[in-house]
Amino acid sequence: MPAIDPTRLLRDLYATGEIGKYKTGVHRPTFSPQDVEARHWLAAKLTEAGLDTSIDGIGNVFGRDPTPGRKLLIGSHMETQNHAGWLDGALGVIYGLEVARSLGHGIDVAAWADEEGHFGSFIGSRSFCGLLTEAEIDACANRESGVSLRDALRQAGFADRPRQTIDAARYRGYLEAHIEQGADLEDHHLRLGIVTAIVGSHRFRIQFKGQQNHAGTTRMAVRRDAGVALVKLAAAIETHFPRIAGPRTVWTTGDIKLDPGAPSIVPGAAELVFQFRDTDPAILNALDAALHDLVAEAANGPCEVRIAHRATTAPSAMDQGFRQALSTAAQTHAPGLHQSMPSGAGHDAQIMSQRLPSAMLFVPSIGGISHHYAENTSDQDITLGCQVLTDAAAAILATE
Repeated sequence: MPAIDPTRLLRDLYATGEIGKYKTGVHRPTFSPQDVEARHWLAAKLTEAGLDTSIDGIGNVFGRDPTPGRKLLIGSHMETQNHAGWLDGALGVIYGLEVARSLGHGIDVAAWADEEGHFGSFIGSRSFCGLLTEAEIDACANRESGVSLRDALRQAGFADRPRQTIDAARYRGYLEAHIEQGADLEDHHLRLGIVTAIVGSHRFRIQFKGQQNHAGTTRMAVRRDAGVALVKLAAAIETHFPRIAGPRTVWTTGDIKLDPGAPSIVPGAAELVFQFRDTDPAILNALDAALHDLVAEAANGPCEVRIAHRATTAPSAMDQGFRQALSTAAQTHAPGLHQSMPSGAGHDAQIMSQRLPSAMLFVPSIGGISHHYAENTSDQDITLGCQVLTDAAAAILATE
């Protein structure tokens, strides 16, 4: 199998960490000047590698192999969470670049726009797969600044470009490499993870309506405290969910708001943002039903309680043949130091799997840290992962 160039790989990967550098990590939110700079930097690198390069109307960067034959698409994303890590996303894109250079043919590379969800949900890969409508683009806005996606694309210089859509006949499938973003590999002294499935998630915004009143004069017996109702529901979830959950189920109360949120006022309204994740649809459905029961029970109290917003993504199984190619390559380069495992985080591969056979490879995250500027992976594990991905890509292309 062709050998990668570790020095070249690490040089390019570390160069991405200098664009928008923040402490030991990166601040490169979607369509910020730093993100736009990174996309143009990548486009130049893809061109240097002999690929036909473009940036489309949603901000996706493509490097297409001009030689004949079906291709394997390799990609991830370049933008980051705010003040976060330097590897989340960029590692998978630079792996794609290095695999393309090492194999010399058969590889297309993609950097998807906004996997991190600053404007919407997987807008880049969904656009490529034909799953993003113009109406949704109209509705998307930055979650912090409120700037519309249309305006952000215009400011980035991408607005007048066509959006590229998938030609499924061109591709054998899709591969994505990523840091684990957890500590399972490190805890078990392993160096590689082959993803079996990407979790599905159910996400909710739950609202509570009581009666705002004076904290000193409103008797406890007659209070309609929306904050107390919220806390009671959160406690009921923590009590009930473990009875249903699987071994890898997770749930999170990510945000709580009290209105008006003042020390001497009984809250008249409250809001809770909640989600749960698993790879088993039956468990997700059971948790969903349980949450609705708990909300209905909470609404029997002094406050109104309702689910104001609900969004779901289904679990995505990875292709068995591609997983085997990754496992074989992992066993060649790191015998006994790899495992099959689910992904607890969402990735563009779950979108691509709706159109192409797809698979993912994980490398360890030191200390299990991600979405923080302390995020890191050893150079040795970075290099190993890229060589394994290269071997697997070559094996997949050879099956044609």
